Amino acid sequence: MQKSQAILAEELKVFEIKFREAVKSNTPLLDRIMRFIVNRKGKQLRPMFVLLSAKLCGTINETTYRAASLVELLHTATLVHDDVVDESLERRGFFSTYALWKTKISVLVGDYLLAKGLLLSLDNNDFQILKILSDAVRLMSEGELLQIEKSRSLNLSEAVYFEIIRNKTASLLASACSAGAYSTSQDPLLTQKLQMFGEKVGIAFQVKDDLFDYGSAAVGKPTGNDIKEKKITLPLIYALNKMDAQSRRECIYIIKNQNRNKEKVQQVVEKVKAAGGIAYAEQRMFEFRDDALAILHEFPDSPTRAGLEELVRYTTDRAY
Repeated sequence: MQKSQAILAEELKVFEIKFREAVKSNTPLLDRIMRFIVNRKGKQLRPMFVLLSAKLCGTINETTYRAASLVELLHTATLVHDDVVDESLERRGFFSTYALWKTKISVLVGDYLLAKGLLLSLDNNDFQILKILSDAVRLMSEGELLQIEKSRSLNLSEAVYFEIIRNKTASLLASACSAGAYSTSQDPLLTQKLQMFGEKVGIAFQVKDDLFDYGSAAVGKPTGNDIKEKKITLPLIYALNKMDAQSRRECIYIIKNQNRNKEKVQQVVEKVKAAGGIAYAEQRMFEFRDDALAILHEFPDSPTRAGLEELVRYTTDRAY
């Protein structure tokens, strides 16, 4: 992401200052937790998509920085809440908020981040930006609940899988791009075009994440973790449809009843690989990546477009 970071060198410095200001609290415990979260934040991928999308459509302004902060606030809130739901003790190689402050405080911290994001937009009359991001939060919740519902029955089609990840993951990246575009253009057509671009990238991003579950690289979660959690992802969906009846029954039995047995889970992983599930998921991932690049290439060539292209390729080429 070096090209993208170089293009946004000054803007990212400004964003950093504004984001730290946005999460400040007068409550000492909350302010301490906010500093902990800010100091351990990730690669700032979503704010970079906001800033580059804005730059692609106009000149970055205060509304753009607020949109980037809102996206990061909402994303961070969902991560804090996710760690509570998953009882996860680790986030990005460090202790999670849940590990250090447990359930009650973590839930309140997530709520605080959501409230700060809403107020950041409302206090500055960024109503359209808020609408774009609020719709993403709704879709994320619907996607998460749909995944929980389907994981109980292990009855998941490819169409439902894409509906889940379109809502659960891609909606936030789509809203990041569309909010950035709107902040500098106020053009509904440009906003919609960047929304579609972000959605395609977000879907490719999630398929890549799901593929990590079948690899051997150290990516922050062990191989087979999705299977242990009864999450039915694209490699498994494809493989189950290609297996003979006996192998299919064996895999479903393991996922339902032996999903905590490492050896049994590894058997499912190997069956998915043998049935071509990995190759098929990679093919679909690259299709969505190329769809995103096709939308991007409708814009004139520029350093900003090149920076966005680098981010798109990063989502599918990353090692973690």
